[in-house]
Amino acid sequence: MMLKKGLSRQILLAMSSMTVVVCLVVFFGTYIAFGIIYYFSPWSQYEESWLTGVDFIILSILIFIALIVAAVASVRLTRRILQPLESLAQSARRIKDGDLSARALPGDQSLGETAYLVQDFNAMAQRLDDMAADMKLWNATIAHELRTPLTILKGRLRGMIDGVFEPDETSLQSLVMQVDSLARLVEDLRTVTLADSGHLDLRIEPVRLKQEIEQLGNLLEEELRDEGFELRLSLADVVIQADAMRIRQVLLALVTNARRHAVRGAIDITLHVEDRITRLRVIDEGPGLGDDIAPWAFEPFRRGTRTGHHEKTGNGLGLSVVRAIVEAHGGKIHYAPSAKGGAMFEISLGRPVF
Repeated sequence: MMLKKGLSRQILLAMSSMTVVVCLVVFFGTYIAFGIIYYFSPWSQYEESWLTGVDFIILSILIFIALIVAAVASVRLTRRILQPLESLAQSARRIKDGDLSARALPGDQSLGETAYLVQDFNAMAQRLDDMAADMKLWNATIAHELRTPLTILKGRLRGMIDGVFEPDETSLQSLVMQVDSLARLVEDLRTVTLADSGHLDLRIEPVRLKQEIEQLGNLLEEELRDEGFELRLSLADVVIQADAMRIRQVLLALVTNARRHAVRGAIDITLHVEDRITRLRVIDEGPGLGDDIAPWAFEPFRRGTRTGHHEKTGNGLGLSVVRAIVEAHGGKIHYAPSAKGGAMFEISLGRPVF
């Protein structure tokens, strides 16, 4: 209420003072101008006085009326201005106290800058609310993802200490697998966080994508064949500015995603230039992403209900890491169903160098 009273009084005094000053300036300016004209006019010698006391009384009444009109107008304007500002101030205090759901009322939309101020404030408050919700989700999900491997590690190590389990090679390999799972989760979280903050370290240099993809394919081909997959490459000879290691990481994540969720069949990797844009695609034979996950496929810790024949445990960060790396290169990635009913991930990586 202090804001409303103080600002209202200031607006009222300012507008009233301005009205009085303008009236006095107009009156005395007119008086002086008319006096000069009257002094040099031929009929001035026949008139003793051209401004009487009645004229001053009439002028005073007019100034008083103008002052009342200015006061009424300023009060109405004050209400229009102060309503959104007061709502904004109250919402700011609520947000300061931890209530991120607070929103200011826009009031009169015709007050351009005031309305924009309220809209920007509400947008900022909504972003803070979304960030807080995402942080809670991340904390809960990370705790859930860490709980299983840590519980296994603790239980196995405690069992070895108590003599329940023998510390043989098989048991130690199992523990190493759990440590690897934790290491992958930490590295994926680090990559996504650095990319979102714009601090992901990239070693950009000319990269011959065909050569990089063929080398990766040679490493994966035998393992994929053993699992019933056929890796097929259709690659144009393209050179772009990129981080070769990160591009291999992207391809490996997409191929691994197909191995986990797709049926046995072909995994196609294609590379071509279309409309002066380098396009890299990874396509499998199904079943693709379900409707429940497709719109959110690249968000962290998102998992769908549709499963494939070889689905294995994942941390839900694979596709979000892919998106983070691609966007750090200035590119884009999107998902679409393939012609064979599977999943198609297309990456746009900008113009080729040559």
